[in-house]
Amino acid sequence: MYPAKPSDAGPSAAAPPDAAPAPATGIPVGASKWSSGLFDCFDDCGICCLTCWCPCITFGRVAEIVDRGATSCGTSGALYALLAYLTGCQWIYSCTYRSKMRAQFGLPETPCCDCCVHFCCEPCALCQQYKELKARGFEPELGWDINAQRGAGAAMYPPGAQGMGR
Repeated sequence: MYPAKPSDAGPSAAAPPDAAPAPATGIPVGASKWSSGLFDCFDDCGICCLTCWCPCITFGRVAEIVDRGATSCGTSGALYALLAYLTGCQWIYSCTYRSKMRAQFGLPETPCCDCCVHFCCEPCALCQQYKELKARGFEPELGWDINAQRGAGAAMYPPGAQGMGR
């Protein structure tokens, strides 16, 4: 698993020149950066306004894509709105989707932990997630089914498991 340590036997005992070196940083292999900053909300006025006035819609769209269609936009958005109305703690629900999204795309947890980002600046976090999906080829407003048919994000998601039905 680890490259062999060079011995004192000389250059002939060294690792072959085409051997891959070990990563020099603590960043996981395949990690990438967010396509936009947390406070770049105003770069897209349409999504900024939608998120400001109806964050449940933005959240629902993000959740449907992140869950790969397992939950619908309407269901996720309605639950978000219900939590916001009853408790004001909808950020707890939405931060779990930020964590899922980061895990799927290998994104860093910046500028701080997911819960802090959503607690301190929920609209900015939702805009950033929405914009990240768009940057990766998804059209969140179309829903998962249409994005999957179009092949959006195919490089980011492995193909589904094939059944052995007869």
